[in-house]
Amino acid sequence: MVATAHPLATEIGAKVLKAGGNAIDAAVAIQFALNVGEPMMTGIGGSGFMMIYHKESGELKVFNGHSEAPAAAHPNMFLDETEEVIPFRKRSTHATAVGIPGILKAMDAALKEYGSKPLADLIEPSIQACEEGIPLNWVFLNSFDEFGYRLGDEARKYFLAEGEKFEEGHLLKKPHLAKTFHILQKEGVGAFYEGEIAEAIANTLQGLGGFMTMDDLKNYRHTVDEPFRGTYRGYEIASAGPPTAGGPSLHYILKLLENFDLASYGPRSWEKYYLFVESMRLAFSDKIAYIADPAFNDIPLKGMADERYLAERLNYINFEFRNLDIDFGNPWKYQDGKGRPVIRQPFESEKSETTHFTVADRWGNIAACTSTVEHPFGTGIIVPGYGFLLNNELTDFDAIPGGVNEAEPGKRPVSCKCPTILFKDGKPYVTLGSPGGPTIIASVFQTIVNLIDFGMDLKDAIEEPRIFSTPGMLLSWEQGIDPLAKGKLESMNYEFGDEPHIIGNVQAIQFDHEKETMVGAADSSREGTAIGIDFLPGEE
Repeated sequence: MVATAHPLATEIGAKVLKAGGNAIDAAVAIQFALNVGEPMMTGIGGSGFMMIYHKESGELKVFNGHSEAPAAAHPNMFLDETEEVIPFRKRSTHATAVGIPGILKAMDAALKEYGSKPLADLIEPSIQACEEGIPLNWVFLNSFDEFGYRLGDEARKYFLAEGEKFEEGHLLKKPHLAKTFHILQKEGVGAFYEGEIAEAIANTLQGLGGFMTMDDLKNYRHTVDEPFRGTYRGYEIASAGPPTAGGPSLHYILKLLENFDLASYGPRSWEKYYLFVESMRLAFSDKIAYIADPAFNDIPLKGMADERYLAERLNYINFEFRNLDIDFGNPWKYQDGKGRPVIRQPFESEKSETTHFTVADRWGNIAACTSTVEHPFGTGIIVPGYGFLLNNELTDFDAIPGGVNEAEPGKRPVSCKCPTILFKDGKPYVTLGSPGGPTIIASVFQTIVNLIDFGMDLKDAIEEPRIFSTPGMLLSWEQGIDPLAKGKLESMNYEFGDEPHIIGNVQAIQFDHEKETMVGAADSSREGTAIGIDFLPGEE
Protein backbone atom coordinates (compact mmCIF):
# COMPACT_ATOMS: atom_id res chain seq x y z
CA MET A 1 0.00 0.00 0.00
CA VAL A 2 1.21 3.49 -0.88
CA ALA A 3 -0.32 6.80 0.18
CA THR A 4 1.13 10.15 -0.94
CA ALA A 5 -0.05 13.68 -1.70
CA HIS A 6 0.61 13.45 -5.44
CA PRO A 7 -0.58 10.83 -7.98
CA LEU A 8 2.79 10.60 -9.75
CA ALA A 9 4.55 9.73 -6.50
CA THR A 10 1.91 7.18 -5.52
CA GLU A 11 2.13 5.49 -8.93
CA ILE A 12 5.92 5.35 -8.82
CA GLY A 13 5.89 3.92 -5.29
CA ALA A 14 3.34 1.29 -6.31
CA LYS A 15 5.45 0.27 -9.32
CA VAL A 16 8.45 -0.28 -7.05
CA LEU A 17 6.36 -2.57 -4.83
CA LYS A 18 4.99 -4.47 -7.84
CA ALA A 19 8.55 -4.98 -9.08
CA GLY A 20 9.50 -6.69 -5.82
CA GLY A 21 10.83 -3.68 -3.93
CA ASN A 22 10.13 -3.22 -0.25
CA ALA A 23 8.66 -0.25 1.64
CA ILE A 24 12.03 1.44 2.02
CA ASP A 25 12.79 1.16 -1.69
CA ALA A 26 9.40 2.63 -2.53
CA ALA A 27 9.81 5.48 -0.04
CA VAL A 28 13.10 6.54 -1.61
CA ALA A 29 11.58 6.48 -5.10
CA ILE A 30 8.62 8.51 -3.82
CA GLN A 31 10.84 11.22 -2.37
CA PHE A 32 12.45 11.82 -5.77
CA ALA A 33 9.03 11.76 -7.47
CA LEU A 34 7.66 14.37 -5.08
CA ASN A 35 10.56 16.66 -6.01
CA VAL A 36 9.12 16.49 -9.52
CA GLY A 37 5.41 16.74 -8.64
CA GLU A 38 5.43 18.85 -5.46
CA PRO A 39 8.59 21.02 -5.73
CA MET A 40 6.97 23.75 -3.62
CA MET A 41 6.60 21.28 -0.73
CA THR A 42 9.69 19.08 -0.74
CA GLY A 43 12.81 18.10 -2.64
CA ILE A 44 16.45 17.16 -2.43
CA GLY A 45 17.22 20.70 -1.27
CA GLY A 46 15.27 20.10 1.92
CA SER A 47 15.03 17.91 4.97
CA GLY A 48 12.93 15.18 6.52
CA PHE A 49 12.37 12.49 9.11
CA MET A 50 11.71 8.93 7.92
CA MET A 51 10.51 6.31 10.39
CA ILE A 52 11.18 2.69 9.47
CA TYR A 53 9.51 -0.34 11.04
CA HIS A 54 11.43 -3.46 9.99
CA LYS A 55 9.17 -6.46 10.55
CA GLU A 56 11.76 -9.25 10.52
CA SER A 57 14.02 -7.68 13.16
CA GLY A 58 11.31 -5.75 14.99
CA GLU A 59 13.49 -2.65 14.75
CA LEU A 60 11.92 0.81 14.76
CA LYS A 61 14.20 3.69 13.79
CA VAL A 62 13.95 7.31 12.72
CA PHE A 63 16.36 8.30 9.96
CA ASN A 64 16.81 11.96 10.76
CA GLY A 65 17.78 14.10 7.77
CA HIS A 66 16.88 17.41 9.39
CA SER A 67 18.65 20.53 8.14
CA GLU A 68 21.60 21.91 10.04
CA ALA A 69 22.99 25.42 10.42
CA PRO A 70 26.27 26.17 8.57
CA ALA A 71 29.42 26.97 10.52
CA ALA A 72 28.94 30.71 9.96
CA ALA A 73 25.45 30.78 11.52
CA HIS A 74 25.10 32.86 14.69
CA PRO A 75 22.39 33.82 17.19
CA ASN A 76 21.89 37.34 15.78
CA MET A 77 21.62 36.27 12.14
CA PHE A 78 17.99 37.36 11.81
CA LEU A 79 18.44 40.81 13.37
CA ASP A 80 19.23 43.93 11.35
CA GLU A 81 21.95 46.50 12.10
CA THR A 82 19.67 48.14 14.69
CA GLU A 83 19.02 44.74 16.35
CA GLU A 84 15.42 44.71 15.16
CA VAL A 85 13.97 41.46 13.81
CA ILE A 86 14.15 41.31 10.01
CA PRO A 87 10.61 40.83 8.64
CA PHE A 88 9.86 37.17 8.01
CA ARG A 89 9.27 37.41 4.27
CA LYS A 90 12.64 39.08 3.82
CA ARG A 91 14.68 36.83 6.07
CA SER A 92 13.02 33.61 4.85
CA THR A 93 13.75 34.28 1.18
CA HIS A 94 17.40 35.24 1.71
CA ALA A 95 20.33 32.91 1.09
CA THR A 96 21.22 32.94 4.81
CA ALA A 97 17.96 31.08 5.55
CA VAL A 98 19.12 27.88 3.82
CA GLY A 99 19.96 24.99 6.13
CA ILE A 100 22.28 22.20 5.02
CA PRO A 101 19.87 19.80 3.25
CA GLY A 102 19.72 16.38 4.88
CA ILE A 103 16.99 14.34 3.25
CA LEU A 104 19.29 12.63 0.74
CA LYS A 105 21.72 11.49 3.44
CA ALA A 106 18.90 10.04 5.54
CA MET A 107 17.27 8.30 2.56
CA ASP A 108 20.57 6.84 1.41
CA ALA A 109 21.33 5.50 4.88
CA ALA A 110 17.87 3.90 5.21
CA LEU A 111 18.24 2.33 1.78
CA LYS A 112 21.66 0.88 2.59
CA GLU A 113 20.41 -0.62 5.86
CA TYR A 114 16.99 -1.93 4.84
CA GLY A 115 16.49 -1.50 1.10
CA SER A 116 16.75 -4.10 -1.64
CA LYS A 117 17.05 -2.02 -4.83
CA PRO A 118 19.93 0.14 -6.12
CA LEU A 119 19.50 3.89 -5.68
CA ALA A 120 20.00 4.41 -9.43
CA ASP A 121 16.96 2.24 -10.23
CA LEU A 122 14.79 4.14 -7.75
CA ILE A 123 15.72 7.51 -9.27
CA GLU A 124 15.03 6.40 -12.86
CA PRO A 125 11.20 6.82 -12.87
CA SER A 126 11.58 10.44 -11.74
CA ILE A 127 14.11 11.12 -14.48
CA GLN A 128 11.59 9.86 -17.00
CA ALA A 129 8.92 12.14 -15.49
CA CYS A 130 11.28 15.13 -15.74
CA GLU A 131 12.08 14.38 -19.38
CA GLU A 132 8.52 13.58 -20.47
CA GLY A 133 6.99 16.41 -18.46
CA ILE A 134 4.44 16.44 -15.69
CA PRO A 135 1.09 18.26 -15.88
CA LEU A 136 0.84 21.13 -13.41
CA ASN A 137 -2.12 20.60 -11.08
CA TRP A 138 -4.34 22.99 -9.13
CA VAL A 139 -2.34 22.39 -5.95
CA PHE A 140 0.82 23.76 -7.55
CA LEU A 141 -1.00 26.68 -9.18
CA ASN A 142 -2.75 27.61 -5.92
CA SER A 143 0.62 27.59 -4.17
CA PHE A 144 2.03 29.76 -6.94
CA ASP A 145 -0.83 32.26 -6.57
CA GLU A 146 -0.44 32.48 -2.79
CA PHE A 147 3.30 32.13 -2.40
CA GLY A 148 4.78 33.19 -5.74
CA TYR A 149 6.25 36.20 -3.97
CA ARG A 150 8.81 33.81 -2.48
CA LEU A 151 10.36 32.93 -5.86
CA GLY A 152 13.73 34.35 -6.79
CA ASP A 153 14.69 35.39 -10.32
CA GLU A 154 15.90 31.96 -11.41
CA ALA A 155 12.78 30.26 -10.03
CA ARG A 156 10.45 32.75 -11.70
CA LYS A 157 12.05 31.97 -15.06
CA TYR A 158 11.62 28.28 -14.31
CA PHE A 159 7.94 28.44 -13.36
CA LEU A 160 6.68 31.19 -15.68
CA ALA A 161 5.99 31.00 -19.41
CA GLU A 162 7.30 34.23 -20.94
CA GLY A 163 6.40 36.07 -17.77
CA GLU A 164 2.93 34.54 -17.48
CA LYS A 165 1.73 31.79 -15.15
CA PHE A 166 1.31 28.37 -16.72
CA GLU A 167 -2.22 27.03 -17.08
CA GLU A 168 -3.45 23.94 -15.23
CA GLY A 169 -2.51 20.81 -17.16
CA HIS A 170 0.55 22.42 -18.77
CA LEU A 171 3.17 19.73 -19.34
CA LEU A 172 6.27 21.11 -17.62
CA LYS A 173 9.52 19.40 -18.51
CA LYS A 174 12.43 19.63 -16.09
CA PRO A 175 15.69 18.92 -17.94
CA HIS A 176 17.89 20.58 -15.29
CA LEU A 177 16.42 18.44 -12.52
CA ALA A 178 16.82 15.36 -14.74
CA LYS A 179 20.50 16.28 -15.14
CA THR A 180 20.89 16.44 -11.33
CA PHE A 181 19.18 13.09 -10.93
CA HIS A 182 21.47 11.57 -13.57
CA ILE A 183 24.49 12.76 -11.57
CA LEU A 184 23.07 11.17 -8.41
CA GLN A 185 22.41 7.96 -10.33
CA LYS A 186 26.00 7.80 -11.50
CA GLU A 187 27.87 9.12 -8.46
CA GLY A 188 25.50 8.57 -5.54
CA VAL A 189 24.48 11.14 -2.95
CA GLY A 190 28.13 12.00 -2.38
CA ALA A 191 27.89 14.28 -5.43
CA PHE A 192 25.35 16.37 -3.54
CA TYR A 193 27.58 16.81 -0.49
CA GLU A 194 31.09 16.85 -1.97
CA GLY A 195 30.96 16.89 -5.75
CA GLU A 196 29.58 18.91 -8.61
CA ILE A 197 26.17 19.58 -7.07
CA ALA A 198 27.68 20.68 -3.75
CA GLU A 199 29.87 23.18 -5.56
CA ALA A 200 26.86 24.58 -7.40
CA ILE A 201 24.89 24.96 -4.13
CA ALA A 202 27.72 26.75 -2.34
CA ASN A 203 28.48 29.05 -5.29
CA THR A 204 24.79 29.94 -5.70
CA LEU A 205 24.29 30.82 -2.04
CA GLN A 206 27.54 32.77 -1.65
CA GLY A 207 26.68 34.72 -4.78
CA LEU A 208 23.39 35.74 -3.14
CA GLY A 209 24.94 36.81 0.16
CA GLY A 210 24.67 33.49 1.99
CA PHE A 211 27.36 31.76 3.97
CA MET A 212 27.08 28.03 3.28
CA THR A 213 30.34 26.50 2.09
CA MET A 214 31.50 23.27 0.50
CA ASP A 215 32.85 22.24 3.91
CA ASP A 216 29.40 22.70 5.47
CA LEU A 217 27.92 20.30 2.96
CA LYS A 218 30.81 17.84 3.24
CA ASN A 219 30.61 17.76 7.03
CA TYR A 220 26.84 17.16 7.26
CA ARG A 221 25.87 13.97 9.10
CA HIS A 222 22.40 12.49 9.41
CA THR A 223 21.49 10.67 12.61
CA VAL A 224 19.55 7.49 13.32
CA ASP A 225 17.32 8.14 16.31
CA GLU A 226 15.15 6.19 18.68
CA PRO A 227 11.51 7.15 18.21
CA PHE A 228 9.66 9.08 20.89
CA ARG A 229 7.25 6.63 22.51
CA GLY A 230 4.00 7.00 24.43
CA THR A 231 0.58 5.44 24.88
CA TYR A 232 -3.05 6.41 24.32
CA ARG A 233 -6.00 4.31 25.50
CA GLY A 234 -4.03 1.08 25.25
CA TYR A 235 -2.31 1.86 21.94
CA GLU A 236 1.45 2.31 21.76
CA ILE A 237 2.55 5.38 19.84
CA ALA A 238 5.93 5.89 18.18
CA SER A 239 6.84 9.16 16.51
CA ALA A 240 9.85 11.34 15.75
CA GLY A 241 11.48 13.15 18.65
CA PRO A 242 13.68 16.25 19.09
CA PRO A 243 14.85 18.24 17.23
CA THR A 244 11.25 17.86 16.11
CA ALA A 245 8.58 18.66 18.67
CA GLY A 246 6.18 16.34 16.83
CA GLY A 247 6.38 13.23 19.00
CA PRO A 248 6.56 14.93 22.42
CA SER A 249 3.74 17.37 21.62
CA LEU A 250 1.54 14.61 20.16
CA HIS A 251 2.00 12.56 23.32
CA TYR A 252 1.39 15.59 25.57
CA ILE A 253 -1.94 16.43 23.90
CA LEU A 254 -3.17 12.84 23.85
CA LYS A 255 -2.30 12.30 27.53
CA LEU A 256 -4.36 15.38 28.43
CA LEU A 257 -7.28 14.16 26.30
CA GLU A 258 -7.07 10.68 27.81
CA ASN A 259 -8.61 12.12 30.98
CA PHE A 260 -11.92 12.79 29.19
CA ASP A 261 -14.59 10.54 27.70
CA LEU A 262 -14.47 12.14 24.27
CA ALA A 263 -16.86 9.62 22.75
CA SER A 264 -19.62 10.76 25.10
CA TYR A 265 -19.43 14.30 23.69
CA GLY A 266 -19.55 13.40 20.02
CA PRO A 267 -17.29 14.31 17.08
CA ARG A 268 -19.01 17.65 16.28
CA SER A 269 -19.61 18.78 19.89
CA TRP A 270 -18.41 22.07 21.31
CA GLU A 271 -16.87 20.10 24.18
CA LYS A 272 -14.64 18.19 21.78
CA TYR A 273 -13.47 21.35 20.03
CA TYR A 274 -12.95 23.05 23.39
CA LEU A 275 -10.78 20.20 24.69
CA PHE A 276 -8.81 20.09 21.45
CA VAL A 277 -8.10 23.82 21.56
CA GLU A 278 -7.14 24.07 25.23
CA SER A 279 -4.94 20.97 24.99
CA MET A 280 -3.12 22.47 21.99
CA ARG A 281 -2.65 25.79 23.78
CA LEU A 282 -1.11 24.03 26.78
CA ALA A 283 1.14 21.78 24.69
CA PHE A 284 2.32 24.47 22.30
CA SER A 285 3.14 26.93 25.07
CA ASP A 286 5.56 24.35 26.50
CA LYS A 287 6.78 23.32 23.06
CA ILE A 288 7.78 26.90 22.24
CA ALA A 289 9.52 27.32 25.59
CA TYR A 290 11.44 24.09 25.90
CA ILE A 291 11.88 21.92 22.79
CA ALA A 292 14.93 22.36 20.56
CA ASP A 293 17.99 20.44 19.35
CA PRO A 294 18.92 17.97 22.14
CA ALA A 295 22.57 18.08 21.06
CA PHE A 296 22.70 21.70 22.29
CA ASN A 297 20.19 21.80 25.14
CA ASP A 298 18.72 19.84 27.99
CA ILE A 299 15.02 19.31 27.25
CA PRO A 300 12.49 18.48 30.01
CA LEU A 301 10.83 15.65 28.10
CA LYS A 302 10.56 13.50 31.21
CA GLY A 303 9.07 16.39 33.17
CA MET A 304 6.54 17.24 30.48
CA ALA A 305 5.37 13.61 30.38
CA ASP A 306 5.19 13.27 34.18
CA GLU A 307 1.64 12.53 35.39
CA ARG A 308 2.00 15.08 38.18
CA TYR A 309 2.90 17.81 35.73
CA LEU A 310 0.09 16.90 33.35
CA ALA A 311 -2.33 16.99 36.31
CA GLU A 312 -1.16 20.56 36.98
CA ARG A 313 -1.83 21.51 33.39
CA LEU A 314 -5.29 19.92 33.45
CA ASN A 315 -6.32 22.47 36.08
CA TYR A 316 -6.50 25.07 33.31
CA ILE A 317 -9.32 23.19 31.56
CA ASN A 318 -12.63 24.45 33.00
CA PHE A 319 -15.31 24.10 30.25
CA GLU A 320 -16.40 27.67 31.07
CA PHE A 321 -14.33 30.10 28.99
CA ARG A 322 -11.12 30.60 27.06
CA ASN A 323 -8.50 30.42 29.78
CA LEU A 324 -6.54 33.66 29.76
CA ASP A 325 -3.81 32.32 32.03
CA ILE A 326 -2.40 29.55 29.81
CA ASP A 327 1.35 29.93 29.39
CA PHE A 328 4.37 27.66 29.61
CA GLY A 329 4.69 25.74 32.88
CA ASN A 330 7.68 24.44 34.82
CA PRO A 331 8.27 20.77 33.95
CA TRP A 332 11.79 21.03 35.39
CA LYS A 333 10.20 20.46 38.82
CA TYR A 334 9.84 16.81 37.82
CA GLN A 335 13.21 16.32 36.16
CA ASP A 336 16.81 17.09 36.99
CA GLY A 337 18.35 19.93 35.05
CA LYS A 338 17.75 23.54 34.22
CA GLY A 339 17.03 25.05 30.83
CA ARG A 340 17.81 28.38 29.27
CA PRO A 341 15.60 31.41 29.85
CA VAL A 342 12.42 31.51 27.77
CA ILE A 343 12.67 34.30 25.18
CA ARG A 344 9.33 35.32 23.70
CA GLN A 345 9.26 35.65 19.94
CA PRO A 346 7.26 37.92 17.61
CA PHE A 347 4.06 36.36 16.26
CA GLU A 348 4.25 35.53 12.56
CA SER A 349 1.37 34.01 10.65
CA GLU A 350 3.22 32.84 7.53
CA LYS A 351 2.01 29.41 6.44
CA SER A 352 4.48 26.55 6.50
CA GLU A 353 4.02 23.58 4.17
CA THR A 354 5.53 20.18 3.68
CA THR A 355 4.49 16.74 2.47
CA HIS A 356 3.98 13.35 4.06
CA PHE A 357 3.91 9.87 2.56
CA THR A 358 3.76 6.34 3.85
CA VAL A 359 4.33 2.84 2.45
CA ALA A 360 3.70 -0.67 3.74
CA ASP A 361 4.94 -3.76 1.91
CA ARG A 362 3.84 -7.41 1.73
CA TRP A 363 6.52 -8.43 4.27
CA GLY A 364 5.17 -6.13 6.97
CA ASN A 365 7.75 -3.33 6.70
CA ILE A 366 6.58 0.27 7.02
CA ALA A 367 8.17 3.55 5.96
CA ALA A 368 6.60 6.86 7.01
CA CYS A 369 8.27 10.11 5.98
CA THR A 370 7.59 13.81 6.43
CA SER A 371 9.88 15.90 4.22
CA THR A 372 10.01 19.58 3.32
CA VAL A 373 11.66 22.67 1.90
CA GLU A 374 9.91 24.47 4.82
CA HIS A 375 7.67 27.29 3.58
CA PRO A 376 6.16 26.89 0.10
CA PHE A 377 9.00 27.03 -2.47
CA GLY A 378 11.50 27.25 0.42
CA THR A 379 13.68 30.33 0.00
CA GLY A 380 12.58 30.50 -3.64
CA ILE A 381 16.22 29.96 -4.63
CA ILE A 382 16.77 27.45 -7.44
CA VAL A 383 20.31 26.22 -8.06
CA PRO A 384 20.89 27.43 -11.66
CA GLY A 385 21.30 24.58 -14.12
CA TYR A 386 20.33 21.95 -11.54
CA GLY A 387 16.60 22.52 -11.20
CA PHE A 388 15.90 22.14 -7.46
CA LEU A 389 14.80 24.60 -4.80
CA LEU A 390 16.65 25.25 -1.54
CA ASN A 391 14.92 25.29 1.81
CA ASN A 392 14.42 28.11 4.32
CA GLU A 393 14.73 25.80 7.33
CA LEU A 394 16.93 28.15 9.36
CA THR A 395 13.99 30.51 9.87
CA ASP A 396 12.66 27.85 12.23
CA PHE A 397 15.26 29.16 14.65
CA ASP A 398 14.17 31.95 16.99
CA ALA A 399 14.63 35.39 15.51
CA ILE A 400 15.35 36.88 18.95
CA PRO A 401 18.34 35.05 20.48
CA GLY A 402 18.87 33.78 24.00
CA GLY A 403 16.49 30.82 24.19
CA VAL A 404 16.85 27.11 23.53
CA ASN A 405 16.09 27.52 19.83
CA GLU A 406 18.53 30.30 18.96
CA ALA A 407 20.68 29.78 15.88
CA GLU A 408 24.15 28.27 16.42
CA PRO A 409 26.67 26.57 14.11
CA GLY A 410 25.86 22.91 13.53
CA LYS A 411 22.52 23.17 15.30
CA ARG A 412 19.19 21.92 13.94
CA PRO A 413 16.16 24.21 14.28
CA VAL A 414 13.06 22.97 16.08
CA SER A 415 10.52 21.31 13.80
CA CYS A 416 6.97 19.94 14.12
CA LYS A 417 7.31 16.95 11.79
CA CYS A 418 5.45 13.95 13.16
CA PRO A 419 5.70 10.69 11.16
CA THR A 420 3.87 8.26 13.43
CA ILE A 421 3.08 4.56 13.83
CA LEU A 422 0.52 3.25 16.34
CA PHE A 423 0.75 -0.32 17.61
CA LYS A 424 -1.89 -2.52 19.25
CA ASP A 425 -0.73 -5.66 21.07
CA GLY A 426 2.68 -5.21 19.48
CA LYS A 427 1.38 -5.08 15.91
CA PRO A 428 1.08 -2.00 13.68
CA TYR A 429 -2.42 -0.50 13.83
CA VAL A 430 -2.05 2.64 11.72
CA THR A 431 0.73 4.81 10.29
CA LEU A 432 0.09 8.44 9.49
CA GLY A 433 1.52 11.94 9.22
CA SER A 434 0.80 15.34 7.76
CA PRO A 435 2.40 18.54 6.47
CA GLY A 436 1.58 21.99 7.80
CA GLY A 437 4.15 23.39 10.26
CA PRO A 438 2.64 23.38 13.78
CA THR A 439 -0.67 22.18 12.33
CA ILE A 440 1.06 18.85 11.64
CA ILE A 441 0.65 17.90 15.28
CA ALA A 442 -3.00 19.02 15.26
CA SER A 443 -3.78 17.00 12.15
CA VAL A 444 -2.15 13.84 13.46
CA PHE A 445 -3.70 13.85 16.93
CA GLN A 446 -7.18 14.67 15.62
CA THR A 447 -7.03 11.81 13.12
CA ILE A 448 -5.94 9.43 15.90
CA VAL A 449 -8.82 10.56 18.15
CA ASN A 450 -11.28 10.16 15.28
CA LEU A 451 -10.10 6.58 14.79
CA ILE A 452 -9.85 5.47 18.43
CA ASP A 453 -12.44 7.53 20.31
CA PHE A 454 -15.07 8.05 17.63
CA GLY A 455 -14.63 4.75 15.76
CA MET A 456 -14.45 6.34 12.31
CA ASP A 457 -13.07 4.52 9.32
CA LEU A 458 -9.74 5.80 8.05
CA LYS A 459 -10.97 8.07 5.27
CA ASP A 460 -13.65 9.67 7.48
CA ALA A 461 -11.11 10.16 10.27
CA ILE A 462 -8.90 12.09 7.87
CA GLU A 463 -11.69 14.15 6.31
CA GLU A 464 -13.40 15.16 9.59
CA PRO A 465 -13.05 19.00 9.84
CA ARG A 466 -10.11 20.06 11.98
CA ILE A 467 -9.44 22.96 14.31
CA PHE A 468 -6.12 24.50 15.32
CA SER A 469 -4.80 26.86 17.96
CA THR A 470 -1.46 28.14 19.17
CA PRO A 471 -1.28 29.84 22.59
CA GLY A 472 -2.41 33.05 20.83
CA MET A 473 -5.94 34.35 20.36
CA LEU A 474 -6.94 33.28 16.86
CA LEU A 475 -8.38 29.85 16.00
CA SER A 476 -7.99 28.29 12.55
CA TRP A 477 -10.84 26.08 11.38
CA GLU A 478 -11.92 23.97 8.44
CA GLN A 479 -15.16 24.13 6.52
CA GLY A 480 -17.71 21.76 8.06
CA ILE A 481 -17.19 22.51 11.75
CA ASP A 482 -20.61 22.54 13.42
CA PRO A 483 -21.85 26.17 13.42
CA LEU A 484 -23.62 25.74 16.77
CA ALA A 485 -20.40 24.47 18.35
CA LYS A 486 -18.49 27.34 16.76
CA GLY A 487 -21.03 29.82 18.15
CA LYS A 488 -20.71 28.29 21.63
CA LEU A 489 -16.93 28.70 21.56
CA GLU A 490 -17.27 32.29 20.37
CA SER A 491 -19.51 32.95 23.39
CA MET A 492 -16.65 31.59 25.54
CA ASN A 493 -14.31 34.32 24.20
CA TYR A 494 -12.68 32.32 21.39
CA GLU A 495 -11.86 34.25 18.25
CA PHE A 496 -12.13 32.42 14.92
CA GLY A 497 -10.44 33.43 11.69
CA ASP A 498 -12.79 35.12 9.25
CA GLU A 499 -12.68 32.27 6.74
CA PRO A 500 -12.12 28.52 7.06
CA HIS A 501 -8.99 27.12 5.46
CA ILE A 502 -7.28 23.77 4.99
CA ILE A 503 -5.37 22.43 8.02
CA GLY A 504 -2.84 19.72 7.20
CA ASN A 505 -2.94 16.93 4.62
CA VAL A 506 -2.96 13.50 6.24
CA GLN A 507 -1.77 10.35 4.44
CA ALA A 508 -2.29 7.07 6.29
CA ILE A 509 -2.41 3.28 6.15
CA GLN A 510 -4.43 1.15 8.57
CA PHE A 511 -3.81 -2.56 9.23
CA ASP A 512 -6.28 -5.38 9.94
CA HIS A 513 -4.15 -8.32 11.03
CA GLU A 514 -7.07 -10.74 11.36
CA LYS A 515 -8.16 -10.22 7.77
CA GLU A 516 -4.57 -9.66 6.58
CA THR A 517 -5.61 -6.48 4.78
CA MET A 518 -4.56 -2.84 4.65
CA VAL A 519 -6.56 0.29 3.98
CA GLY A 520 -4.84 3.39 2.60
CA ALA A 521 -6.28 6.89 2.46
CA ALA A 522 -5.10 10.27 1.21
CA ASP A 523 -6.45 13.63 2.29
CA SER A 524 -8.66 15.35 -0.29
CA SER A 525 -7.08 18.75 0.38
CA ARG A 526 -4.49 17.92 -2.31
CA GLU A 527 -4.45 15.46 -5.21
CA GLY A 528 -3.36 12.69 -2.91
CA THR A 529 -3.96 9.08 -3.82
CA ALA A 530 -3.54 5.67 -2.23
CA ILE A 531 -2.81 2.52 -4.24
CA GLY A 532 -2.94 -1.02 -2.91
CA ILE A 533 -1.36 -4.03 -4.58
CA ASP A 534 -2.70 -7.55 -4.03
CA PHE A 535 -0.32 -10.49 -3.88
CA LEU A 536 -1.44 -14.09 -3.67
CA PRO A 537 0.12 -16.19 -0.88
CA GLY A 538 3.60 -17.20 -1.94
CA GLU A 539 3.58 -14.93 -4.98
CA GLU A 540 6.82 -13.11 -5.70
